[in-house]
Amino acid sequence: MNVTLKKGKGIGMEKTKGTIEAEISKALTHWEKTYLGRGSVSVKSDILRDMVIVTLRGILTAAEYTVCLDKEGLLSVKEHRNSLVESGLDGLKEIILTITGEEVVGFHTDLSTQTGERVMVFKLSSDLQSKLG
Repeated sequence: MNVTLKKGKGIGMEKTKGTIEAEISKALTHWEKTYLGRGSVSVKSDILRDMVIVTLRGILTAAEYTVCLDKEGLLSVKEHRNSLVESGLDGLKEIILTITGEEVVGFHTDLSTQTGERVMVFKLSSDLQSKLG
């Protein structure tokens, strides 16, 4: 089923759930490259009820994996990486609003230093999945 978005660049355009998820993945990859200086190896976005869940794989450098071998280094890398993402949160929220037409009311993220994977959860102002059918 398609939905006509009311806000953002999707004004008057009908988009499917899969199209929106793909646009989010592409936009977040671009954000990573322009804001953080490098992108992940792969990005997968899923819309679930009032959330957008984004999984980014391959975000750590070889040097960061080495630093993560001890607990102090692991905590340092996680703190540093999370601080970078949090500092760009306004831009991330704007990306989600522009693509989905929904305001982000909450944001949660964590990264696995074992797998080099980050998960981002954007909590939306309403149930986007039900609007998409």
